Amino acid sequence: MSDAILALRAAIQARLEGDPALTALMGPGRVHDEAPRAAGGLYVVHGEVEARDWSTGSDRGCEQELALVVWAAESASSRQALEAAGLIVAALDEAHLTPAGHRLVNLRWLSSRLAREPRTGLGHVTVRFRAVTETP
Repeated sequence: MSDAILALRAAIQARLEGDPALTALMGPGRVHDEAPRAAGGLYVVHGEVEARDWSTGSDRGCEQELALVVWAAESASSRQALEAAGLIVAALDEAHLTPAGHRLVNLRWLSSRLAREPRTGLGHVTVRFRAVTETP
């Protein structure tokens, strides 16, 4: 199942990095697999993912609940993080992505949650999606 997770992450990252509205708000190169050290402004990090078998009698499948986290580091505001989260939902909800080696059956927005990191006070929005992929 990890190949389905990695393939979908790459497809999501490519879609977000190519989104002109998101790039205009955050700047280029602001979507990461892991949090960059000492980053400022807005950036997006792939968050937790839970994968389950979604195979049928004829196809192997994977259901994923995944998160993207928009961080508002130092010079950015929670409002900007919410704006970025909205753009992410617009770019990904029911999107037709092509993860390498897999077919995306669906990708749907589940929820968004604004919170503050207790230790640093930095705002972040966690955006959750559900996806189903099949391996042809």
